[in-house]
This record gives sequence, structure tokens and C-alpha cells, in this order.
Amino acid sequence: MNVLIIGGAGYIGSHVSRELLDQGYRVTVFDNLSAGLRENLFREAGFIYGDIMDYQALRRAMTDGNFEALIHLAAFKAAGESMTAPEKYSLNNISGTLNILNAASETGIKNIVFSSSAAVYGEPKYIPIDEKHPANPENYYGFTKLEIERFLGWYGKLRGIHSASLRYFNAAGYDVKGRIRGKELTPANLVPVIMEVAAGIRKEIQVYGNDYDTPDGTCIRDYIHVSDLARAHVKALNYIRQNGQSLIVNLGTGKGVSVLEMIGAARRITGRDIPVTITGRRAGDPVKLTASSDLAFTTMNWKAEYSDIDTIIRTSWEVYQ
Repeated sequence: MNVLIIGGAGYIGSHVSRELLDQGYRVTVFDNLSAGLRENLFREAGFIYGDIMDYQALRRAMTDGNFEALIHLAAFKAAGESMTAPEKYSLNNISGTLNILNAASETGIKNIVFSSSAAVYGEPKYIPIDEKHPANPENYYGFTKLEIERFLGWYGKLRGIHSASLRYFNAAGYDVKGRIRGKELTPANLVPVIMEVAAGIRKEIQVYGNDYDTPDGTCIRDYIHVSDLARAHVKALNYIRQNGQSLIVNLGTGKGVSVLEMIGAARRITGRDIPVTITGRRAGDPVKLTASSDLAFTTMNWKAEYSDIDTIIRTSWEVYQ
């Protein structure tokens, strides 16, 4: 099968590309390299330099490639930034996705896997969060992801496009076989920031608030290894193709790790001193997010295999050191 991966040179996208290639798919990456890296591209895959804001470029790529499916990983993803630069997220995440959907509709692509987010849920009413949990985002990033899911639902009804929206929490780690080495250009998530401090790229890590209602006062998140995420994207693609229906599923471990716990694990595994500065809370940060992945298991036979803290830190450190 021929698959177009939009955003396939990025951190998660490169791992999804590698998984698809490993499983025998034909892969073409469409990326503007604003966050992706050429070193994350594979010889076995095609590459088209392009931007999702350029509708004609998207349409040409889809027309020329004769793709049966696409995977959308090109949305901006920094929750904090989305609260201070909503215009940036409106243009790229909303307008850019509509370009993708319109081009897919026009060129006859009927299968789309969307890299969504657990940020669509907002502050949890119960833990772990399942797919029936109300969606009430607390940051603009999460709002854009939820709107994209709604667009996908309408294009499913009106244009027969089958989609899988994968709501996952914090992606972390690197390819367990060590084949992907390109570091994120401007990391905003916890683990790569910790790695940059451990590697001497940053002087310290800022922890946004230590007065939350948690055992150590810091926010708790459900971290999932990027290799587990990559497998889930492929399984989701297979599901919607084989069953001819759309899907929304959570991806996670159901276990929470606090910010300070993750920093402590990094100190232990890297052997490095990782200085910490406590600052004020960040707008739009829920106290605790963990996911139930029962539906992903029953529908796609997916569960996390590499998402323990030590594997996440070890595979990250192998890249950053």
C-alpha cells in the first residue's frame, strides 16, 4: 500500500515512517522541514518538500502519488505556546488541516490517520480517562485537535473518508533499535528538555508549579514511548481500511508519572546533575492526565510495550549524549 505521511520528517513522523517501511508499505513524506529534519528521512521513502498551507502543492502531491492513505502529523503541538500565539495554531492546525482534507477529498484518498491528542479532554473528571470522557480542552492546542476530529467526522459523513484519531498523552523516547537520531529542533515537552539539561545544552529545567494536588506537587502525565505510538498508527491504518469505519482511541499506559519523578529517573540513568528551578503554574495545564487504552486493545490489538520510564529515558539519552 502507498501511504503519504504529512509531517513525516518530524519526531513522531519519522518513527511512523520507519514502522511503515519495516512492515513493507511504500512511503512518501511530505514536509516543510520547519520542525522536521532531513536526517530523519529514509532512503527507502520518497520525499516531497512542501507546506500544508500550500493547497496546490498538497493536491499535486496526492494526485501524482496515487496514495491509498495518508497520515497527518503536521499540526503544531506546544500547549503553552498555543495560549500565547493562537493565530499561529489557527492557521496551521485548522486551515492547514482543511487543506489536507479538501485535497484528499478531491484526489480520492479515503483513509486518514490523524495524530490527535489527549489535550482534547482538559481537566479530567475521572482517571484514567476513556473515550467517553467529556471533551473540554483547557488550552487552544487541544481545541484545535478536537476541531480537526470534528472535521474528520463530517468528511466521513459527506465524502466517505474513513479516519482514525489517536488521542495520546506525552510522546517520549527514541527508536528502540537506535535507527533514528535526529533531535527535535525546539523541544517543548518534558523528556527532551530534561535531556538537553543532562547533555549541557540547557543550564536548568523549569518546573511549572509544585503546588498541585499530587504527591510531590508537580503535574502527572501518561508517557508513551514513540515506538509504541508508531505501531499504533500502523494498526489504526489497517483497522480503518479493513473495517471501512472510523475510529477514535486513546493511547497510553494508564499509569502516571510526575515531573519530578521523571527528572529523578533521568538523574539516575544519565548519572548527570539536572538542575531544577520551580516557577509559576502554566496556563492550561491540567493536574493529572492518564489514559485508558482498553478500546485500542479490543479494536486494534494494541498495547504499550516500551513505555516504562527507564526505556523512555535510556533510548532518549542514547541520542542526546
